[in-house]
Amino acid sequence: MDIIWTNILFSIVAFAILYFLLSKFAFSKLFGIMEKRREMVLQQMDEAAKTREQAVAYVEEQKQALQQARQEAQAIIQQSQATSNNQVDKILEQAHVEASRLKDEAVRDIENEKNKAVEALRSELGTASVRIASKLLEKEVAADGEQEQLVDQYLKEVGGRS
Repeated sequence: MDIIWTNILFSIVAFAILYFLLSKFAFSKLFGIMEKRREMVLQQMDEAAKTREQAVAYVEEQKQALQQARQEAQAIIQQSQATSNNQVDKILEQAHVEASRLKDEAVRDIENEKNKAVEALRSELGTASVRIASKLLEKEVAADGEQEQLVDQYLKEVGGRS
């Protein structure tokens, strides 16, 4: 294999001319496009990083909002439980007061009815006592004729004096 120096020289000269022409007309535009592309990629990466940071901040805000909502819900639940317990206590207290009032009324009514029954019994007992006494007196007056004579005599004396 022989080395052909003329071919090598022509290749080097052709390469140098091609390189000169490419650097004069193509490389500057190509490097400009590549620089614009590099800047665009860097800008997109910056925007992606900012978007990611915003997303992380948004997620954090949402977590905090959710936590706050849970705390508010818990507070509302506790407040409603306290309110319902207070209402239960008030209702029970009212029920006790009402039961006590009804009991007192019932005791008064029973006492009144008892007093009425005692009065009725006394009245009845008095009437029965008078009947018994009158029957006993009738029996004694009818059995003893002397008393009738005494009564007649007394009536005559009283009638004679007038």
